[in-house]
Amino acid sequence: MKHWRALIVLGAAQFLMVLDTAVMNVSISQLVEDFDTEVTSIQAVITLYALVMAAFMIIGGRIGDILGRRRTFLIGMVVYGTGSALTAAAPVLWVLAVGWSVVEGLGAALVLPSMAALVAESYRGRERSVAYGVIGGLAGAGIAVGPLLGGWVTTYLTWRLVFAGEVVVVLGVLLFRRAITERPRTDRPPGLDTVGAVLSAAGLGVSVLGVLQSTTWGWVAPRDPPFTVFGFAPTLFVVAAGVALLCLFRIWQRRREERGEEPLVHLSLLHRPALRSGLTTLLSQNLILLGLFFAIPLYLQVVQGFDAFQTGLRLLPVSVTMLVASLGGARLGRRAGPRRVVRAGLVLLVAAIAWLLATIDPTIDDAQFFGAMALLGLGMGMLASQLGNVVQSSAGEQERSEVGGLQFTAQNLGSALGTALIGSILIGALAHAFTTQVEQDPRLSEQARQETSIALESGVSFVSTGQVRSAAERAGLPPAEVDAVTDSYASAQLAGLKAAVLATGGITLASFLVTRGLPATSPAAATGTPEG
Repeated sequence: MKHWRALIVLGAAQFLMVLDTAVMNVSISQLVEDFDTEVTSIQAVITLYALVMAAFMIIGGRIGDILGRRRTFLIGMVVYGTGSALTAAAPVLWVLAVGWSVVEGLGAALVLPSMAALVAESYRGRERSVAYGVIGGLAGAGIAVGPLLGGWVTTYLTWRLVFAGEVVVVLGVLLFRRAITERPRTDRPPGLDTVGAVLSAAGLGVSVLGVLQSTTWGWVAPRDPPFTVFGFAPTLFVVAAGVALLCLFRIWQRRREERGEEPLVHLSLLHRPALRSGLTTLLSQNLILLGLFFAIPLYLQVVQGFDAFQTGLRLLPVSVTMLVASLGGARLGRRAGPRRVVRAGLVLLVAAIAWLLATIDPTIDDAQFFGAMALLGLGMGMLASQLGNVVQSSAGEQERSEVGGLQFTAQNLGSALGTALIGSILIGALAHAFTTQVEQDPRLSEQARQETSIALESGVSFVSTGQVRSAAERAGLPPAEVDAVTDSYASAQLAGLKAAVLATGGITLASFLVTRGLPATSPAAATGTPEG
């Protein structure tokens, strides 16, 4: 048991890093009420958290090389705990965004790359495969247990207690820090490429910001942007600016390498097929998972009217099956190879998403929904059991933190894009379906159609049908037309949700294309690493 103490401490940190994202997702309705805001504002806070992590993860990995992985891990835990305390006490939305999205995000950017490197350093061969299976399982458990734990606390107490509890867990990790060991460095620590750090953070940040704002700005036709570009919505131009910054980052990194200077990240690492494929699949996995975990709670809470605890109960099957598949998948990967296991997981995800689409109805079928969630957890668990080990096994000992930064950049970029892109698709499909329904409903007068159109031009949010009914009554519509508008919105809600879930299915199918570079045999077997 002593041999696994480091994994217990590091695993607790991994669990913590993903727990509150799930808590936030399941507490959306309560957060909207507590801070007197809209769903899109909470979506922005959730996305900003993943965005900050994605933007600063490469930098966090490099700081681990400079200061030492163990020291960086512990500093990150202190920063993360400070953010959790600020979040627990947040009186207004902007304080919540600073404490959770920014301070916790920066703490996680220091913790996660160092954690991945410390796991790889502490274990070898079969033990490393098991360790990464456990880490993947704990990540999945955090994402899926969060709705149950957070739902119960949010419904019967307050969501703030979850973040206060995180402070306690951080203190526990710091108390048992001696379980984490690191070999002393024999070479000179690298310097920090400041220009590269600014370009990478700005490029990633601006790109995801553009995707996030598509919900309110629109993609091409302007919806409600602060400005337009040649009459078009600024979304694609902002995304293009982010991509341009990333291209400059790439040029700068190559120039530093040519000069013999230490870059922020060695881009030559991405020439390794296993690493490149592992990172891309990680991005896809988190885009799919966080996209679904944004849409599904809206279906359960806003459409079905469940509270946070009831929502958590219905998401529990994901937690159980994901943990089981993550642990069992590590052994399966040694026999069948990561490529086969990941592809099998993607097949299960396609089946789960198809099943989930069939369950999105005005009245939920709990048995069918349970089955879809259980299958979703199995698919995600099989991916989680392989990808961390594939990525880290593609790196040498001195590259661990750098590769860890790339690993969690891909992971959190996927999370940010999942919430932003799937949220954008959901709201866009909702607005389109609602407009179509209103225009085609013979029960509505021309005046009612015009008033609804004016309301849509000022922006649309995913709200309950009760709120739409109240708004229609306040507008002075006759009872029959109030019913018609409410019915149209209810139908549009389901159309928007199905479009969002269908989009995750398309991404899952596209993910098969990037699995070609995954190793066909276990990384331990392929590299001849001793089995511990």
